[in-house]
Amino acid sequence: MFDVLIVGAGSAGCAIAARVSEDPTVSVGLIEAGPDYPDLAQLPGDLRNGNNNSYTAHDWGMEYAPTPHRKDRFPRGRVVGGSSAVNTTIALRGLPEDYDAWSAAGNEGWSWQEVLPAFKRLERDLDYPGASYHGDSGPISIRRHPHDELLPAHQAFLQSATDLGYPDCPDANDPWAWGAGPQPMNKLNGVRISGAVGYLASARIRENLTILPKTLVRRLLVANGKCTGVEVEDETGAVSEIAARLVVLSAGALMTPSVLMRSGIGAREELADIGVDLLRDVPGVGKNLSDHPALSVLCEVKDASLINFDAPIIQTILRYTGEHSEHRCDLQIEQISFAGRRGGPPMFLLAPVLEYQYGRGQLKFTSADAHHAPVIENQFCADERDRAILAGCVLDTLAFTRTAPLADMIAAVKFPDPGRGHSREAIENLCQKFAGSGYHPCGTAKMGPESDPLAVVDARCRLHGVDQLVVADASIMPAVPRANTNLTCFMIGEKVGEWIRTEKNQYGL
Repeated sequence: MFDVLIVGAGSAGCAIAARVSEDPTVSVGLIEAGPDYPDLAQLPGDLRNGNNNSYTAHDWGMEYAPTPHRKDRFPRGRVVGGSSAVNTTIALRGLPEDYDAWSAAGNEGWSWQEVLPAFKRLERDLDYPGASYHGDSGPISIRRHPHDELLPAHQAFLQSATDLGYPDCPDANDPWAWGAGPQPMNKLNGVRISGAVGYLASARIRENLTILPKTLVRRLLVANGKCTGVEVEDETGAVSEIAARLVVLSAGALMTPSVLMRSGIGAREELADIGVDLLRDVPGVGKNLSDHPALSVLCEVKDASLINFDAPIIQTILRYTGEHSEHRCDLQIEQISFAGRRGGPPMFLLAPVLEYQYGRGQLKFTSADAHHAPVIENQFCADERDRAILAGCVLDTLAFTRTAPLADMIAAVKFPDPGRGHSREAIENLCQKFAGSGYHPCGTAKMGPESDPLAVVDARCRLHGVDQLVVADASIMPAVPRANTNLTCFMIGEKVGEWIRTEKNQYGL
């Protein structure tokens, strides 16, 4: 019996485990389907290397359908640390308007001014520790590559951005800044500062914290409208139960809805389709999938020595507002250091990314087997507004390929094919056909009042209609923020962890 049992040791789960276990009177269990590496000196190289993602060694092996008739792999971290242990280490916050919109939708406590303390508490910003909107002593260390550390292509990208009229942006986490500059990143000397490294390394010594790796949650245990624990399967296939006074589901935007559905919490018709008895009719489970549609401008370079697959994959970013856009900083352009394969033609790419998405996708569930992943249907650029704004970003990105000094490095643009034309109509068609994911899924168990037909949890992340069950991860976001989602997931973990620790009566403890 644990007082608090957290399902999923990703960004939010690690933060919650660390914060709640600060109270020595509360026993905390943290369950993770993947392995654990408690000795940081023995951390595998793919998890240490913050200069590139870990692609296969600690992955769930999922696929997704970004647009109709296409499938591609969808990387998600299966390891203590979750996707924070395998990602690109980009440490961007969303904009104040993102969180103010969450609050305006009926989620008290989630406005920009109310989430800012949690953002500050989680970070140790090494470049701007004295700024009023930054923290200087949190578990997640953040720095930016100074100019002399930037690869030649990234230096050229920033200079071309200046020549194209974009302002300099030395701190992309300044709430009101925009323009081109270095990426804030949670890595130090190339080592990824994941949730496992930042939050759990110092918390492991606590006797009231137990980490249970290689443990797959099959379903939640619910009796008389109250969650009492979970049913789990270990790596040998043995099934057992773990009891808890409070269960916190932090399995991520793809797996959290899957656990809910297997437990009988979801849309009545969909539960019937997979043969699960209805426990609670919650139509929003698996709906409202929000992400960042993106495309690639692939460039072959003149000088092969510019391409180094062991160098940092990303160092710089441009954040700006699209032409005729209603939402500030709804676009990003990123310089990616290398593309293709080692030994192939020397290439890099530029990534135009839509940060404010109108359209929504969904998860579909085909089985109640815990080993079956959901079908991920993003439906990118099906909404004509998304299509038009992303196409504008692609055209803005192509301007970089014609503007020195970056243009001087490029031998040819390989995609989009110049021979097929770069008209707006042609680019919109490409977006609708080829847009892919920024790998920031969220919104599939959204937060909102009971009057919202798609709301799954309330503003304190308690599940509507089931007691002693909390959801706290990217799935609760009403919409994807205008930034990579890792820091926002840490922020959610900080807020929920502090609420559970300091306001126990709100969570039946």
